[in-house]
Amino acid sequence: MEQQRFKKRKKPNYKRGLLLVILLGVILYLWMNADSLISSFFGVK
Repeated sequence: MEQQRFKKRKKPNYKRGLLLVILLGVILYLWMNADSLISSFFGVK
């Protein structure tokens, strides 16, 4: 009974993992360029 619990493992969801990695990269990119983005948004007005 104990061993049967560990045999039924779900396959890792690669699409969701890839999406999370891409999202993290976009957030990091925006965080690094936040000062230039904010100044460009508010500098026009």
